[in-house]
Amino acid sequence: MGRKFFGTDGIRGRTNEAPITAAMALKVGQAAGQLALRGDHRHRVVIGKDTRLSGYMLEGALEAGFTSVGVDVTLVGPMPTPAVAMLTKSMRADIGVMISASHNPFEDNGIKLFGPDGYKLSDEDEEELERLLEAEPVLAPSDKIGRVKRIDDVKGRYIHFAKATFPDRLRLDGMKIVIDCANGAGYNVAPAVLWELGADVVSLGVEPDGTNINKNCGSTHPQAMQNAVVEHGADIGLALDGDADRLIVCDEKGTMIDGDQLMALIAKRMQADGELKGDAVVATVMSNMGLERCLKETGMGLTRTKVGDRHVLKEMRRSGCNVGGEQSGHIILSDHATTGDGLLAGLQVLAALVEAEQPASKLLRQFDPVPQLLKNVRFKGGDPLAADSVKKVIEAAEKDFGSSGRLVIRKSGTEPLIRVMAEGDDSEQVTRWVDEICASVEQATA
Repeated sequence: MGRKFFGTDGIRGRTNEAPITAAMALKVGQAAGQLALRGDHRHRVVIGKDTRLSGYMLEGALEAGFTSVGVDVTLVGPMPTPAVAMLTKSMRADIGVMISASHNPFEDNGIKLFGPDGYKLSDEDEEELERLLEAEPVLAPSDKIGRVKRIDDVKGRYIHFAKATFPDRLRLDGMKIVIDCANGAGYNVAPAVLWELGADVVSLGVEPDGTNINKNCGSTHPQAMQNAVVEHGADIGLALDGDADRLIVCDEKGTMIDGDQLMALIAKRMQADGELKGDAVVATVMSNMGLERCLKETGMGLTRTKVGDRHVLKEMRRSGCNVGGEQSGHIILSDHATTGDGLLAGLQVLAALVEAEQPASKLLRQFDPVPQLLKNVRFKGGDPLAADSVKKVIEAAEKDFGSSGRLVIRKSGTEPLIRVMAEGDDSEQVTRWVDEICASVEQATA
């Protein structure tokens, strides 16, 4: 069945343009509410959001949708996506909703859904939702309409949960940490966790105004974090994205460290402690070949999936692995969480730093990356990858790389972009083929 509404990470788009409208959010609430009506107990949904202005509109519409089909609503306000997943499970809700467009600008928004186990909905459930969205909702009788309440202690619950994932024997005393919360969902919890663990905290991106989420801050714009680390003489910098499920790090010199390096560090540490499951890390096709070689040196494997943390998590659950993620900084530690959590990943990096008693610049660079280049080509419609001219260039590139390199060319699941990535030991070869493929895609869309 083709997907009309759901992409790689829920429903996402420009606010007040289909499908991200109040009318659509009402329908999502009704459809998801009907999906949750299993069993004869009183049903409940947990709804969280990031700091976008449009979150108020979508929250109200979802609230109306859920209550209209007989589901009680618990509002938790601005909270990280992984916190909403955790709360859905711990509060025994039937479904959880996060209103966020993650790292996208404030004009965009999205709706992510979690099942009662805290995991994102299965493909089967999303397909059923697609069907329900186009069907007439079954409204509750007047005396069965859902009730709404707001929970005020969720901040404390998540802070306690996050701190519990940090080793009891360790503290962050004497460590200066810059944390950039992207003016997003983690602004009121992430700095508190670090401070309570003993760190000297320099907070950035903690003054959301509804329109400044991800604006020149956070994991997609890390320059502010890098500059602050150098300016304040900090030991490390952590940057989250708008819904705090992604982490990017810089060392004490302001040098960037991506998700591949962090996964290597965390996996090695867990392997040494006998905590790594499955003898492998699960990552996507975008992860660097250097990560694969690094893990192999210590007896670990790398299992690759399609892009998207839902695909990573699906493989982790299938194979029994407990470390996985994406180069972009979505890191899933399934012993603690059911989805990517930037703060929890950051705490594991900090624990390794405390134990090693080494500067971040020495510890965090676990391998030398293979030359890799990613470029995006925007398109207006159609399928440029189906054009014969594009196919021929791709075939020529694959033949030229042979076994010494890789190509990953795909449509973005959240934006009208073709993503072209190549990597190999010869950087000039990588650049040449990425440029040629991008040019062929542009000509096919002209």
